[in-house]
Amino acid sequence: MNNYLIPANTKRGNLILGIFRPFDLILFSIGVITTLIMLLIMPMSTTWQVIIVILPAAICGFLIIPIPNYHNVLTVIMECYSFLTNRRKYKWKGWCYNDGQENK
Repeated sequence: MNNYLIPANTKRGNLILGIFRPFDLILFSIGVITTLIMLLIMPMSTTWQVIIVILPAAICGFLIIPIPNYHNVLTVIMECYSFLTNRRKYKWKGWCYNDGQENK
């Protein structure tokens, strides 16, 4: 019969731990390293200072959270940006081989 069924999660084999791309882990590690450096440098006397120090790791962690139908939040943001900035009027070429020209 030669019917092949490709599982829905075939791309997960290319991901680290089945969830993360290498860029996702780099982004998260940059946020965590920035937070650690800020922990060492900034004083922690008020609540606002603590929030500002933790913010880089929190934002990067939020961006790499997996969500259904997309890879993660960063992918959704990039798709929305791409949709809003690219052309929305598409030229119809049809399904014909000759693009509307008659065969001779």
